[in-house]
Amino acid sequence: MAAADYNTDRQKIKGVFSSQNVQKIGTGTTVRRTISKMYWMAEELNDENVEVQALNTSYVPAGPKSLVPLDEFLSKYSPEPEFYVSTVYPKMQELNITIERGEKARQAGATYSAEFEFQNALDVDEENVKANFGLGLTYMERGEGNKANDIFHRLVKLDAAFQPEHKHLFNEFGINLRKTGMQDQAIDYYDRALEMTNNDENLHYNIARAYFEKGVLDKCSSHLKKALDLNKNHEEAAKFLEFLKKHNPEQVA
Repeated sequence: MAAADYNTDRQKIKGVFSSQNVQKIGTGTTVRRTISKMYWMAEELNDENVEVQALNTSYVPAGPKSLVPLDEFLSKYSPEPEFYVSTVYPKMQELNITIERGEKARQAGATYSAEFEFQNALDVDEENVKANFGLGLTYMERGEGNKANDIFHRLVKLDAAFQPEHKHLFNEFGINLRKTGMQDQAIDYYDRALEMTNNDENLHYNIARAYFEKGVLDKCSSHLKKALDLNKNHEEAAKFLEFLKKHNPEQVA
């Protein structure tokens, strides 16, 4: 656990911290103060900012992350190393093990066991990206489009779902949306990803495939050209565009 001081050689802040919020309730002679305590997972990003994420009622980090200026963090947040060791770390480990069991079950084709594990994980953290991806893929593999669509709507609202650390699951989910006939969802999904990064040629290639399967060839070719603008050596995009020009010249500029 990091020490909260200004020494240049100090350990960087990382771990569980608490903050207190003092509120006044009542008026006049009946006024009284209440103190509420919140726990946070915190990590120092640089010399200016600390990233914090609240712990939920299951004592795991969940929900949006925010930045707190370092000076403010050092004055308002207190380290909680014992609480991290005794409670938070074991809860996080338990959650990760549950998700791993779900993923192993899904890969083995045991979709009902996978659903059980992923649902247990989401009971602890309903915005857990890996558990949501896993559950969505499980539903798609079972052909339960309505349930998969519910997970899709949850995922497109989560910025964390489109971060590099989740790229493998992100790609698998998008491909499965398209392959299971959910082209509209696949397009919305990739559009959401493009909001996060517009310089990924593979995103444009994947959205082009979804538009092709919908029969919207002008948008298909447009995204193939954007993929090639970003990477002129993208072989699949080049072959795909050549195919469109050969077979549908009137719809491809």
